[in-house]
Amino acid sequence: MRFPSVIAMRFRSWSVLILVTALCLVPQRSPAPLIYRPGEGWSYEPEGGARWQRNRAKDQLEVAQQAFDDGKFRLATKAAKRVTKVWPLSDFAPRAQYLVGRSYEERGRADRGFKAFQLLIERYPKLDNYDEVLQRQFDIATLYLNGKWFYLWGFIPSGPDRDKVVEMYEKLIRNGPYSEVAPQAQMNIGTAREKQKEWELAVRAYERAADRYNDKPQIASDAFYRAGMAHLQEAEEAEYDQSAAGKAINAFTDFIALYPTDERVAEAQTRIIDLYRVQAAGSYRIARYYEKRRRYDGALIYYNEVVDIYARLVKEPTATLAEEARERITTLSAKRSRLTAGSPTPPPIPVSTNAPTTPTTPPSP
Repeated sequence: MRFPSVIAMRFRSWSVLILVTALCLVPQRSPAPLIYRPGEGWSYEPEGGARWQRNRAKDQLEVAQQAFDDGKFRLATKAAKRVTKVWPLSDFAPRAQYLVGRSYEERGRADRGFKAFQLLIERYPKLDNYDEVLQRQFDIATLYLNGKWFYLWGFIPSGPDRDKVVEMYEKLIRNGPYSEVAPQAQMNIGTAREKQKEWELAVRAYERAADRYNDKPQIASDAFYRAGMAHLQEAEEAEYDQSAAGKAINAFTDFIALYPTDERVAEAQTRIIDLYRVQAAGSYRIARYYEKRRRYDGALIYYNEVVDIYARLVKEPTATLAEEARERITTLSAKRSRLTAGSPTPPPIPVSTNAPTTPTTPPSP
């Protein structure tokens, strides 16, 4: 009696193992509880098969609606998705897609709910409840604006993501640029950018809100004011950047001129004065820069700007910084006179006549 060799036996064993593995990996219908269906993916089925499946769109939608009403949101999602995939052009598909979004909301997957509602609007734009869908999208985006975390693949927390929030609001605005929620959505884009400390992007969002919704005084006035506040925060963060301070002054000035009865006017006026003080301090630093390098003409220009700001705009001519600037003007004028004593006609001392907008850093001497 002949026995197969060890090598032949091992070969047959490996062949059987590979064949079994391949059969397990190939998607196919199976009587087991874990079922794979082309276009629908894997799903768990109880004993007895897919009792939730129906042969008509109307019946399938009823299954989805009943599951949703019973709080079985996973089943509702699955049944509603089948309507949109098997009967995408039926009259029941829009309601089914709406149920997909609502089921995701109830399952705590608001981001997927937003995407489902977006697909609903794109596929079926003639919705009876169009405004309700926009409101739901707005509420979902605002959840994430206020700190709700996003998840990767549904279970790995990735934290807040302001860029995704902005993308949500932008989609909502495109869906309904003049809907009830669109103006606040545009304002919330500015808020999201402020949370990122992207001040210029925040200002751009507020300016767009003021321009697009100028017929809504509450939105437009708030946009002007918050644009000024964004510039102010930018100025403070950049060690009182002079250019940002000037932009903030302009924004607050426009706000006061356009909405003189707004309750925030007094606060805006106070902030303008503070910003002029910031500009005066910047001019003083630039003047000291020139003075240390014996560029007395340039130093005198900026010391005069300090005096001019406090006298005309801040209306505090005796402020400490203004007094110090006057003292430096007197000292430098005397030095300048001695240096130019040999000249027949000494050049005049430069004096500023207008409120300055000084550069952020002095030019190289």
